[in-house]
Amino acid sequence: MKKTTNTVLRLLLIPVLLFSIFAGVPAKANAETDLGLTVDAAILIDADSGKILYEQNADTSLGIASMTKMMTEYLLLDAIDAGTVKWDQEYHVTDYTYRMSQNRALSNVPLRRDGSYTIRELYEAMAIYSANAATVAIAETIAGTETEFLKLMNKKAEELGLEGYKFVNASGLNNADLFGMHPAGTGPEDENVMPAKSVAKLAYHLLKDHPKVLETSKITKKIFREGTDDAIEMSNWNFMLPGLVFQYEGVDGLKTGTTNFAGHCFTGTAERNGTRLIAVVMKAVDAKGEGSYKARFDATAKLFNYGFTQFTKHEIIPANYKFKDQKTVKVTKGQEDKVAIAVKEPISFMVKSSEKDLYQPKLVLDKKSLEAKVKKDTVVGKVVIERTEGKDYGFIDGKEFTSDVVTTASVERASGISLFFQGIGNFFGNLWGGITDFVGGLF
Repeated sequence: MKKTTNTVLRLLLIPVLLFSIFAGVPAKANAETDLGLTVDAAILIDADSGKILYEQNADTSLGIASMTKMMTEYLLLDAIDAGTVKWDQEYHVTDYTYRMSQNRALSNVPLRRDGSYTIRELYEAMAIYSANAATVAIAETIAGTETEFLKLMNKKAEELGLEGYKFVNASGLNNADLFGMHPAGTGPEDENVMPAKSVAKLAYHLLKDHPKVLETSKITKKIFREGTDDAIEMSNWNFMLPGLVFQYEGVDGLKTGTTNFAGHCFTGTAERNGTRLIAVVMKAVDAKGEGSYKARFDATAKLFNYGFTQFTKHEIIPANYKFKDQKTVKVTKGQEDKVAIAVKEPISFMVKSSEKDLYQPKLVLDKKSLEAKVKKDTVVGKVVIERTEGKDYGFIDGKEFTSDVVTTASVERASGISLFFQGIGNFFGNLWGGITDFVGGLF
């Protein structure tokens, strides 16, 4: 009886033991990361390579509010570089921008009806204080009207490969706030939309092409028209900047956005120890489901913490890397019948340290043989990095991270007599191979 009882107890313990064993096994590297973000969408990327480190509903088009102004900044800085607009150029206030600027319920610096303002003044008001009338003034300066400026916005978006976007004005306001003067062809209550991934791509290219934008976006406070009767203090809406209420080490940009439709949004960027990240959060809410400044900055801080603590730039493939199964390619009509190949440039990007070994090289040969004369560094193909397990978000531009595979030596063309004997050898080699195949077929 005792023996039977012990047997039953052992059988009952088996499930418990199995559970304890598997419960102790760490999650696989491909498990989806949940940062606990209470947002409609989010994305985190490496600002250097464009490597996507995290995304959440990043392909859904949502309201972007004043994050729109990154596009207006882009087009202005393009125009400054091209010389078609100058920083000290004067803008004369129109009825449209005057009326808009008087609405202090919107983010604005008041403009005088008969006043004129330099483009630099307007740019600082836009980039620091998110001033909406100043933004429209810049659009009118560049394109004549906001309607024409929309065409430039769409053209730039197409050039950058943005997807899922719709621009209806230059500022990011709802068209209902534009006194019935919204751009032609847009609806009276339309608002700009874009997926988080496209917002991040816009910020990525803005920082690549115009890194000086950070010199303005990092300013916490500035007096507009200082020393005049129109002086007004502009406080930056990016409360993650140093010295502000939600300060985060390394933050120096980039653009907030808030409307009833879009909720509380933010495109932030921070740099630590030579690594710069870009984070986008859209329609952030708190634990009660209510949108707030704190909610969007808390979500952004979680993204930055994840990026800076979990990811490191690793050299995935070194320069001169050689493939075990393909160390050479064939050479015809040369003094040598093959030439060594290797990866020309190293490949490095940000990955989790624990997942570094999940990235492996794949050789893609474009040329399986070369005809002499062959020069050193002749491109024969490329190496593509593939993840062997789990999900990889890829790069913000949709590109593959590759490097050319090249010859590591030169091969001179064989002399005439050598080519003659090579031809004879090839002839008899092919002939003998044909005879062998024929005889083999008989039996």
